[in-house]
Amino acid sequence: MHDSLIIGVRAEPGYVIITAAGEIDIFTVARLREELFTLAGDGRPLTADLDRVTFLGAAGLGALAGAARRAAARGTSLHVVCARSQARQLLELAGLDRTVRLARTLPETLRALPAAPDPAAWPARPPQPVLAAPGGDDDDHD
Repeated sequence: MHDSLIIGVRAEPGYVIITAAGEIDIFTVARLREELFTLAGDGRPLTADLDRVTFLGAAGLGALAGAARRAAARGTSLHVVCARSQARQLLELAGLDRTVRLARTLPETLRALPAAPDPAAWPARPPQPVLAAPGGDDDDHD
């Protein structure tokens, strides 16, 4: 499972959205982890949109858990958008549904934010490919 992972980031005044598409495994998680931790530390609510993720491994769960801890330590929260039942089950089995806010759609998540933004006003930022690097780990370095 060494396919590429595509990551996009959209920063708004009151929140940040990171989107991922592809496989999140030990080979692709490093850049995602770095982005999540950086974004989780800026004090704005962070949403991870995983709707286009085709595989979510333990390394990805670890990165999400670490980002949730980092966001909470800075007084904010991590929200995860995921409609795929298998991924939702993994998040629930890992106990992440107790530390992150799960939603089935992005508009559902955005409505739950303190200042409900208008999704029609979003500027699009094209996703950037992340090449799978050899090796890797699932430590959350926070």
